[in-house]
Order: sequence, then C-alpha cells, then structure tokens
Amino acid sequence: MIEIIAIANQKGGVGKTTTAVNLSAALALQDKKVLLIDADPQSNATTSLGFHRDTYEYNLYHVMLGTKTLDDITLDTQIPTLKLAPSNIGLVGIEKEFYHNKHDRELILKRNIDIIKSQYDYIIIDSPPALGPITINTLSAATSVIIPIQCEFFALEGLAQLLNTIRLVKQTINRQLEIKGFLPTMYSGQNNLAKQVFADLAKHFENKLFKLVNNSYVVIPRNIKLAESPSFGKPIMLYDPKASGTIAYTNLAKAILEG
Repeated sequence: MIEIIAIANQKGGVGKTTTAVNLSAALALQDKKVLLIDADPQSNATTSLGFHRDTYEYNLYHVMLGTKTLDDITLDTQIPTLKLAPSNIGLVGIEKEFYHNKHDRELILKRNIDIIKSQYDYIIIDSPPALGPITINTLSAATSVIIPIQCEFFALEGLAQLLNTIRLVKQTINRQLEIKGFLPTMYSGQNNLAKQVFADLAKHFENKLFKLVNNSYVVIPRNIKLAESPSFGKPIMLYDPKASGTIAYTNLAKAILEG
C-alpha cells in the first residue's frame, strides 16, 4: 500500500531536507518506487539531486496553480526507481494565489497526489520550515509525518506548535494522518548536550523513535559527508557508500520497511 510521508518541522536547519533526500534514495535503493516532492520554495531537495533552475522548466508551483500535473513535472534522477517533483523559489507566490483564488486550497496537493500515487510505493514530501499554507497542504496529503529533531540546544523549542498543527489537521482535514516518528539528527556521542536531547526524546516519545529489529535506535550522526553531498548533487549513498550518514539513512529506510 502506498505510504505518503511528510518530513516536517517549522524550524530550519534540523536536517529536514537531508532526511527527505536521503530517505527517498535509501528506499529507492531497496527497490521501492519512490517520488520525492520538493514542496520547499528554497528548492534545496531539488538542488541536492543535481538539478538547477536552468535544467527544468516546470515545478511544483505550476502543479499547485493547476496548470500542470505531477506527471508533467516529474524528473528522472540518478537512481532509476527515484523520481523528483522539483521546486523553485517561485513557489512562494502560491500563497497569494491561495488567498485570492482557490477553493479548498489546503487539499490541492492531495488531489494531485491522488492522481499519480498508484505509480509509487512511497511518496516523500519535503516541507518548508514554516507552518503556512504549503505545509498544511503537505500534512493534508500525507499518511504520516517524520519530524527531524536536531540534537542541540533549543531542539524541542516550537515542537508543541508543530504537534498542535498536526493534531488540528488530523481532526479537520486528514483523519488518517499519524506521526510516524521523531528522528534525532546531527547526533554526536561525544557531546553531552546531544546525549541529553536524545534522552529527553526517549523519555517523552519512546514509542515514536525509529528502531531496527535488534531494538537499536536510528539516529542521524553529525557527518561531514552528509554536509558535502548536496553540493555534488548526490544523495549520500551515491556520494560515499561507506559514510556513517549512508549507514544511518539506510537503517532508517530498513526501520520503515520493517514497520
């Protein structure tokens, strides 16, 4: 059955796009058909897979506007089973269109995904770092949410607001929406603060942390290769197959597949 996973956190710099890109790639390398939808106007997920503004004509803005379908804009990537629906800075303009012209504007992305979802095993949506109309669209379209949590100071700041937004979307628009899990990112075992943040997560959300069949937790480490790979237009698995980041996101994909 198709699973549609939104990667969401209104805080920037928590590893949201890194997770969207590398989880998509890891699932695709497990022979799953995956569509990554870049719903962030910053279009970092698009750039991370090697695409730039002059390499594609249409993007998610045109889908949200109603002039193109997801099939119209989908791009092939370096992994045969991974497709990309790209973004562009022009997507910021869609919020103005929503307010003036659109009925049921929070369901535009869902309606477009419903048309093509039978083609995929997983659809991963990279959300913008805000709780505006685009993020509401991603939550309305998703079956579940992964929330990356940076293992640093103020990590849990704003989390209550995000959880409340998810609860409201579930109550009013998308009754099947569930929190799939919290994902600790930028973790360092040598850093006492990182260990404390992880301990706080485990205390409050033990049943929502990702685990492998051996009960070991999935955490995303601080890894220079993870930071470098977007500038080469490759997911970490293709950039450095032996990197700790590759192992971590492969483990996340396994935890999701083992379900």
